[in-house]
Amino acid sequence: MTARMFEEKQHASLYQKYRFDPPDELKDLILQYLDKKKGKPHQLAVDLGCGTGQNCRSLTKYFEQVVGIDVSESQIAEARAVPGFPNLSYRVGTAEELSFPDGSVDLLTAANAAHWFDAERFIKEAMRVLKPNGCLALFGYGDYMKIHYESCGDRLNDIYEEVMQILLPYTSSKVNGANSKLKDLFEAIPIPDKERIESIPIKQQLSIKTVIGFIQTFSMYQAYLRADPSAATALLERTTSRILEEMKVSSTETKVDFILEYFCVLACKPE
Repeated sequence: MTARMFEEKQHASLYQKYRFDPPDELKDLILQYLDKKKGKPHQLAVDLGCGTGQNCRSLTKYFEQVVGIDVSESQIAEARAVPGFPNLSYRVGTAEELSFPDGSVDLLTAANAAHWFDAERFIKEAMRVLKPNGCLALFGYGDYMKIHYESCGDRLNDIYEEVMQILLPYTSSKVNGANSKLKDLFEAIPIPDKERIESIPIKQQLSIKTVIGFIQTFSMYQAYLRADPSAATALLERTTSRILEEMKVSSTETKVDFILEYFCVLACKPE
């Protein structure tokens, strides 16, 4: 079954605030793939493990209808609270049991979520609901993350790595699916027309506050917080102070270059 890791209301609120919209480079890659394999019109896109709806909202310009699905009621409540997308709807549900007719979905996506799915059952459902020439696009980022600011980038990355080492004992084995860039899931997709892009580096400017908030959204940080609230809170406070000291700045609104390495699995259902 789908892993249930992101259901607390506070965690969902952090997701809405600090998780990133999919980068344009990745969105363009997926839409170009769909155009090439299936062509227009684009009627229905379904985003699985949609969280608070960042990927769903990015698709609304290109599809007649977009549906986001997540197992967490709190995540869906946060997603529904964002106004202004009349062709977007949300449902509570799993990636392994989809309430769509056979051959009805143009694009099935999952943004940094597919590693939580039961691969065998998910793939079976995906093949059922996709239209002929409909496409599957699963993407996310692994554990490659780098921070740069003037001449202290190496020291900032050392601080980040120390945080990740502290969180390592609280890391679900499912996260390895993301860190391996969905290699096992890709190999399990039973169709020949598929590809896996392992490295799409994306650089963006984020405030120190946003970087710390992003760490708070990690499933392993939330597990640490449940196990030892005072130690988890102290870790973020200490990390923030160390970053400010290394950068020789006083405001957490100061921007750094933040680099993530995305991956993407694409597949096209046969006619």
